[in-house]
Amino acid sequence: MAVNYGVLKGTVTGHLRNADDDHYQILVHAGPTVFRIASNVKSSAPHAPSTVLFEELDTLPETLTSGLGALTPGFTKLPSTPGGLAIDYVRGGLVDIKAMTPVPADAPGSTNDLKDKLESAVVAAMAMEGSIIYAFGSRWGPEENIPDQYFKFVPGNGVHDIHMNQGNGGQYEQDNGVYQDGALMIAYADNTWRAFFFAFQSQTFDTDDQGNPIAGG
Repeated sequence: MAVNYGVLKGTVTGHLRNADDDHYQILVHAGPTVFRIASNVKSSAPHAPSTVLFEELDTLPETLTSGLGALTPGFTKLPSTPGGLAIDYVRGGLVDIKAMTPVPADAPGSTNDLKDKLESAVVAAMAMEGSIIYAFGSRWGPEENIPDQYFKFVPGNGVHDIHMNQGNGGQYEQDNGVYQDGALMIAYADNTWRAFFFAFQSQTFDTDDQGNPIAGG
């Protein structure tokens, strides 16, 4: 398992819609530490559709929201086990994998693609003081004396793999594991939530207890 899994808690202070084709970039402050969230909006896996499978929820279990609220701002490593905050799309019951649908990264019109959805969510969080973002995924950094690629803060530091992290084949098989799936959640100051879940069409939901694809699944 290569995913350095946990959850980032912080305040959205900036964003970049078109920094690259595959991700939406979100700038987050967590106390004195700055992070970048790189949230996939498109797959680069060969031999599979690039459009990402997506589900959005506006209601979350109280055990999850209270657990997130109790976290200290910053990145918290999570054990990849059931019964805690760790997310598993296949086993955890939070995500309805049958309801996940392909949503394009960018398309003409409004609120009809992943960049639109992420942009509306982060802009609303920035406008509403006291809103908090939570990013489940894998941490990189801090990269001492190396500026962030997009926001230029030093040291570079952030969270990626904001998507399902199991059911991979080929070059991404090393990232497979259970209870280590990514997600993006925003708790707004008006007590509403938006939670985003992403999976690639190159992945399978038929996985074994190591998160690897089941043959014939």
